[in-house]
Amino acid sequence: MLRVRALYPPDGATALIAVIGSAELHTLGWSYAFFPVATGCLLMLLIAVLINNLARHRRYPLHWW
Repeated sequence: MLRVRALYPPDGATALIAVIGSAELHTLGWSYAFFPVATGCLLMLLIAVLINNLARHRRYPLHWW
């Protein structure tokens, strides 16, 4: 994101917290970075599916596979 100059503040905050965090946070290692990302992606997908399928004329996603 830095190369295309499209910084996203929560991404920067996640990296900053990982660097200056406590010893307990450092013991989590990469799982600290992957857990928030996976949780965020799943929540956004769930919200998109719920909101877009409320109206009868809209279906999201069109194909599940």
